[in-house]
Amino acid sequence: MLFGEKDTVLFIGDSISDYERARPVGEGLFNAWGTSYVANASALLSCMYPELHLRLINMGVSGNTVRDLAERWESDVLAHKPDWVSVLIGINDVWRQFDSPQMPETHVLPDEYRKTYAKLIEDTLPSVKGMILMTPYFMEPNREDPMRKCMDAYGCMVKELADTYGCTFVDLQAAWDRLFEHMHPCHIAWDRIHPNQIGCMYIAKQFLAAVGADRA
Repeated sequence: MLFGEKDTVLFIGDSISDYERARPVGEGLFNAWGTSYVANASALLSCMYPELHLRLINMGVSGNTVRDLAERWESDVLAHKPDWVSVLIGINDVWRQFDSPQMPETHVLPDEYRKTYAKLIEDTLPSVKGMILMTPYFMEPNREDPMRKCMDAYGCMVKELADTYGCTFVDLQAAWDRLFEHMHPCHIAWDRIHPNQIGCMYIAKQFLAAVGADRA
């Protein structure tokens, strides 16, 4: 398992991480982690490895793109001095290109996405034990769908960044493809983006597998 005793693990991303987490910081009492995959992964880690006394923080913000993450990285990530940072970002970077095509100022195109993401990694790795990078996704099995094709391209960039910088990689799009061999995406998310509790737990399971959390 990647995490050690008293490590701080900080999750950051968009609405997929947010899910009504506490403000200003998503940690502590009264369901402060919210109800996303972050809450599921954090609860399971706390139960599976109680002796580690992990500190788990959710800093997801609904609607964020990698551009937004860059603006709040110092206050919402580095200021917490995490040992590990898990990032799930890119859905809105792609989605705005399709649901708001008339608003190009909201679009984060591939070059900006890659450069901004790389800068965040470079700014963070010197002060942490490691980073976990998760691909953005679209719950569309048809790989020729325009938004799915675009999302796949952004996911490939995340894989390339993980390989380049030696980060742990989680391919969520591939995981959804495996799940949807057995069920329709509508069973998980009506908009093919925001998962229900089954989907949140599924994401959490991909995360736990990637970090080597394998206790019963």
